[in-house]
Amino acid sequence: MTSTRQLFGTDGIRGVAGEFPLTRDSVYWMGRALGHDLIRVKSNARVVIGQDTRISSHWIADRFLQGLASVGIKARSAGVITTPGVAFLARSQRFDAGVVISASHNPWTDNGIKIFSADGYKLADAHELAIEKEIFALLQSPDAAPNPDAVPLVSSLPGEEELRQAYVGSLAGAITTDLTRLRVAVDCANGAAAVEAPELFRALQVSATCLHCAPDGQNINRNCGALHPETIAHFVAQHKGQFDAGITFDGDADRALLCDAEGRIVDGDAVLLLAARDMQSRGRLAKATVVATTMSNMGLELAFKRSGISMLRANVGDKYVLEEMQRVGATLGGEQSGHILFRDGEATTGDGLLTALRVLDIMARSGKTLAELVGDLKVFPQTIRNVRVRKKIPFANLPAVQATITAAERELDGNGRVVVRYSGTEALARVMIEAESKEQMDRVAESIVAAVQAEIGV
Repeated sequence: MTSTRQLFGTDGIRGVAGEFPLTRDSVYWMGRALGHDLIRVKSNARVVIGQDTRISSHWIADRFLQGLASVGIKARSAGVITTPGVAFLARSQRFDAGVVISASHNPWTDNGIKIFSADGYKLADAHELAIEKEIFALLQSPDAAPNPDAVPLVSSLPGEEELRQAYVGSLAGAITTDLTRLRVAVDCANGAAAVEAPELFRALQVSATCLHCAPDGQNINRNCGALHPETIAHFVAQHKGQFDAGITFDGDADRALLCDAEGRIVDGDAVLLLAARDMQSRGRLAKATVVATTMSNMGLELAFKRSGISMLRANVGDKYVLEEMQRVGATLGGEQSGHILFRDGEATTGDGLLTALRVLDIMARSGKTLAELVGDLKVFPQTIRNVRVRKKIPFANLPAVQATITAAERELDGNGRVVVRYSGTEALARVMIEAESKEQMDRVAESIVAAVQAEIGV
């Protein structure tokens, strides 16, 4: 076993449901491995588990619970709940770990397993590696453990309503501003938000029209949600004058994107800008610093400079944004994709519902429209191209690709950016280009995409 994680990516374990590492047997051993990890520290450890709406989430959760039970770990299920909902429950109700069965924005055929520690934070890479070693040891010697079928099966659904209500109640209770005058359209992505979002907006008496709230196990993220922000933007534009904003979540609702009353998309960069300025005005933006990622637009960096705010860049992945925030003591960070981390409160991970509420709160208190709050953010033309790859070979070991990247950086000469990286959750290379003109952006992007495809493309 090497020191490099083989199962865990930037956001837990991901794969096609039913194929390794997400087979019925391997999921059982994962549950058992986490159980072993927990009982080394505490013999009577407790776990909370939640899941999204994929058809596979039910059997994966149930099988994982069997693995936990095989070593005596007691678990409670929140049923269908958002990822940050599980993180909240782990911390607030003193569980020793929280487990989420979800593949976030991935297609319904995929699934995943995310693990939170007792403090509500995602596990550190070293801790994930230790659990991986345990998983592989169990997989290689299955006779050392009881037959999974001998462990009683306890269904994860429907889960405990009390747990879900504790999460929704916490979010609603944190908002003291009157939001009743706001009208929003909400795309729940046929995912986990379909359960909690309508309840939350009702509790706050926000006039909310909810879309894609009828999950069937296979329609999560399908032409909707944060993966397709144009869907909510088009809906709001079609109903001009009826909504103050549109909100769209991804499958597990740990991120949110928005659109203004005209249907113009407001991404995570824009949310970081309006939130940072608001927090700065109230003395809550620690060290006048925001942590973004390598994917955040140069225009955001320039807007922050005009407001006297410093911007640091972390690796892509909200856990890495959080690590950098903790290192420098920042209270705000996030990703262009809509993962926003507010550390001026109790949140320990990105939370799409919380992000939406914070934006609505700022709109209500300031009396400004969403368009007015982000109107001076002038973004550089940016494109992100995904290239499906056979293998994730370091780009430095691909001379033709590296030469093309170097040529692109030389051409842009500081008036743009090139970021080429591998996805942490899929077999994809992501090519991000910013340039002063769309024509230059497209040309540079195509040259790098072609080079990657020629070397390692599927």
